[in-house]
Amino acid sequence: MEPLIFPLDERLANPGDTWSVTGHLDESGYELGDHEFSLPEGIDYDVVLTNAGEGILATGLLRAHVVGTCDRCLEDAEFDVAGEVDGYYLFEEPEQLGEDEDEADYELVSADHTIDLSGALIAALVMETPFVVLCREDCAGLCPVCGANLNEEDCGHAAQLEEQRERDRLESSPFAALAGLDLSDEGDEGDGATE
Repeated sequence: MEPLIFPLDERLANPGDTWSVTGHLDESGYELGDHEFSLPEGIDYDVVLTNAGEGILATGLLRAHVVGTCDRCLEDAEFDVAGEVDGYYLFEEPEQLGEDEDEADYELVSADHTIDLSGALIAALVMETPFVVLCREDCAGLCPVCGANLNEEDCGHAAQLEEQRERDRLESSPFAALAGLDLSDEGDEGDGATE
């Protein structure tokens, strides 16, 4: 993502001062792990910058329409993201961090007295991106035998695979050896009852 620089001017000169920034980024896409996502409509953001005394707090919302690849059928998967933006930019490096803080919790205001919101925006986008990307909740995926998209057609392999699994399950049962056991008593003509 391109840097999104905001100067810290008189609007944020004193603790408690706020500045609302709203905008649109023509960002084309982003990557997360092995996934690549496109942003056909870019990113919209609405963020409030607050002088918190020791630094600038950035809070707000980010919205984007995302297109990725379905993990099951490999077709396009589209979803909307509405993420919470949360960034903290300290004026000076802290002398020591609290027990529940680490360096990932903040950035420093740059030497030219500006902040870059792009990191907070991409973090909000990534946090709302699903770990498993699906074109729809009930996506049937691809046939493991012929590769057909099972959302579009039933190639018949699923039924064959299920039958084979059932046969394998029955054959691996500890009672499978009893299946061929003949329990009928052919030598006994009657059942002992008299007429």
